[in-house]
Amino acid sequence: MKKLVLLLTIPVLALTLMYSCKKSDSSTNVSAAQIQLGQAISDTAKLCGAIKGTMLANKTYTVTCDVTVNAGDTLLIQKGVTVKMTNSSNIIVNGTFISLGTKDAPSFITDPRRTKTTGSSILSSDSAYRGGWGGIYCSATCKLFVLKWTHLDFGGAALQTVPFSGGPAVGDQYVVYYGTPAGDGNFIFEDSWLYGCPDDAVRLYGCHFNIMRNTLEKFGSNGGDGFNPKGGNIGNMAYNMFIGGATNGTKCANDNPISGIETKVAMYNNTYVNGGFRNSGTFGARAGSAEVENQSTGLVYNNIIVNCLTGYRIAGGNNATAKVYHADTVNSSYGYNLMYADSTSLANQFVPTNIAQAEQTIPQHTDIPDMATFLHYPGSYTFGAIYDGSSLVGKNNPLFVNYPLPNYNYKTQASIDGYDFHLQSTSPAIGKGTTTAFSPIMNVPVDPNFGSSGITPPNKDLGCYPTDGTGNQH
Repeated sequence: MKKLVLLLTIPVLALTLMYSCKKSDSSTNVSAAQIQLGQAISDTAKLCGAIKGTMLANKTYTVTCDVTVNAGDTLLIQKGVTVKMTNSSNIIVNGTFISLGTKDAPSFITDPRRTKTTGSSILSSDSAYRGGWGGIYCSATCKLFVLKWTHLDFGGAALQTVPFSGGPAVGDQYVVYYGTPAGDGNFIFEDSWLYGCPDDAVRLYGCHFNIMRNTLEKFGSNGGDGFNPKGGNIGNMAYNMFIGGATNGTKCANDNPISGIETKVAMYNNTYVNGGFRNSGTFGARAGSAEVENQSTGLVYNNIIVNCLTGYRIAGGNNATAKVYHADTVNSSYGYNLMYADSTSLANQFVPTNIAQAEQTIPQHTDIPDMATFLHYPGSYTFGAIYDGSSLVGKNNPLFVNYPLPNYNYKTQASIDGYDFHLQSTSPAIGKGTTTAFSPIMNVPVDPNFGSSGITPPNKDLGCYPTDGTGNQH
């Protein structure tokens, strides 16, 4: 039995393992039968208070107040489960949390009062930006969090009470919060969906993580990022599809640092569309797609950025008001990213400029467009200088299968709807990526149930949908 040491660290009443697996560093389709940990949880009673065991496949459960997985206990959610979260309830995890939906039978954690909408999305009228149920809040004693093929819809209701010390505060509105200040947790978030939230979708402290092949829509109301790791986090954010985020899809920072552990994130083969237009903060103090800041290291490669407020940003300032500080520019690296804009104001920020504070994003010859040549760098261009990008508008269309460009609704089109962001066969993004300039971070267990389903390596095609089919499976 593989991963025996890991399994022994998960306390259960009964452990039934009925799977065969092949460990892999690249597979996204590991076949696994359903497992059951502990006793089956009844779907006939309302859930409130302490909870442990297994929510059984294809059943519907209703949560009426905060539920808590105590230290030493495990909550397992099998495939096809629907968890209806009422009364702004939260899931507090001091033990282990595992949700194992499948491609054919995903699971759902949702607010039953809310319904998804399509088309134009406006902050003042779209309930997606106002939290329905609360969130999943994981404390220092949660050493393993696994979420696969699971929908998290309409989360982020403000916390009414502090769920545990040394973590979130009253009023926080995250869908997932994970904090292990010793830097020893494993956080797996793969092949899943998140729709609607008022602040950061996922905030992390002190863990090894793999965040891969997910789809995020309508995340953040007037601020907030998609995946926002803070101090002591090391891992990958790759093959994710982001549309309609308030600020960034991916970000890394070293806030609340852990001694000896600098936050390092490989952000590669993501697709960012229409990001950054609901941020009410100081313009130029945050990016609109991917950001590296506050003494963290970022590896930003092979991404597609379409109609976002800015291109990827390597912060260079020390602005106390904006609370954004100098990234680790010595160890950060980036390139091979495609950027497209339907307005001059967006093209003027392919390389972010010094609007609110100093910038350190170096123009790259490998990017599309070639911003180093365009800005004459090295040479006359200095970091953060304002430039005229009007000649770049409408150039380098990535040619999505079904998302027409130009598209001037970029400020309000915040959901996938019926669009298809795979690449047409003539896309300029095909074959323009790097597979050798950096390496993905391999620091989490690989296991069909208790770890990553597979750490997909960088692809020669740009974006989250490479033409070989190895990326995002949505």
